[in-house]
Amino acid sequence: MTTNNYEVLFARRGVADLRECEMPSAGPGEILIRAIVSLISPGTERAFLLGLANTPSAYPQRTGYSHIGEVVAVGAGVEGFEVGDRVASRSNHIMYAAAPASDCHHVPDGLTSERAVFFRLSSIAMQGVRKARIELGEPVAVIGCGPVGLIVMQLARLNGGLPVVSIDKDARRLEFAGALDVDAALGADEGVGAALRKACGGKDPAVVIEATGHPEAIPAAFDLARLGGRVVLLGSTRGDTEAVNFYRDVHKKGLTVLGAHESARPRQDSAPGWWTHLADEDTALRLLARGRLVVDPLNTHRFAWKDAGTAYDLLARWEPEMLGAVLDWQAT
Repeated sequence: MTTNNYEVLFARRGVADLRECEMPSAGPGEILIRAIVSLISPGTERAFLLGLANTPSAYPQRTGYSHIGEVVAVGAGVEGFEVGDRVASRSNHIMYAAAPASDCHHVPDGLTSERAVFFRLSSIAMQGVRKARIELGEPVAVIGCGPVGLIVMQLARLNGGLPVVSIDKDARRLEFAGALDVDAALGADEGVGAALRKACGGKDPAVVIEATGHPEAIPAAFDLARLGGRVVLLGSTRGDTEAVNFYRDVHKKGLTVLGAHESARPRQDSAPGWWTHLADEDTALRLLARGRLVVDPLNTHRFAWKDAGTAYDLLARWEPEMLGAVLDWQAT
């Protein structure tokens, strides 16, 4: 194969470049994938691009982990994949990627690549919702109307949360929640506690899922949860959280606090509430294919692969209306 290969690279802090890179081959157990689309994860990738707290300090960095493409070669020993298959993988933003076949998924027939590419963000949201162990009829509050928060909201409803309430500081992002028929969308102001209680039928929520990663949102999550409630910390926090009195905010309220980082998953076998990333990714693709998980309103921006730098410049400026940014690797 003589064609060129390109990938997105964070060359240094605040600078994203598109660079030519080596053409991989399909080794034993691998498949070679020609990209169709990849999805920018706005929270994580922006944090890594700008070198925010709890991110690596060394550059350059490869980036991206939501990749849909077509199989163009199959390595020795691979079964179940053929040239021409459409697959989902955790490859970075790259035109040609070699990936272990065991880490890839077939994209269901009838599911567009533009929808399928949300499989990773859906999987990340899903493991947080699983850990919450939501029961039928429990009121749930989701802090954050970014793409992960909006997927969490939908998954909480699928799990029986009633009502499910979205909370955000930005009115434009609350409009996205409204477009997805959230039970209530509330501004994160001083009166949010009373408004949330009213939306939940006079009760505080049993479950609060923090999906922003902002340090100041964690004390708010503790404050909003009911006595004996559960608080899931899903967003990767970028900085230190201050002003938490654990006796008052957690201990005395009897809260259960659950860390739900993507890395805190079982490696091999799923268990109730704790599924492997492969199992959750497969479930996400099936939910997307059946229309039970809706991502069309989240697909707000599309860029040709050659314009990746423009996409990251916009991301660095933090445009609230930018939720899902798709890189089109078939654009000429």
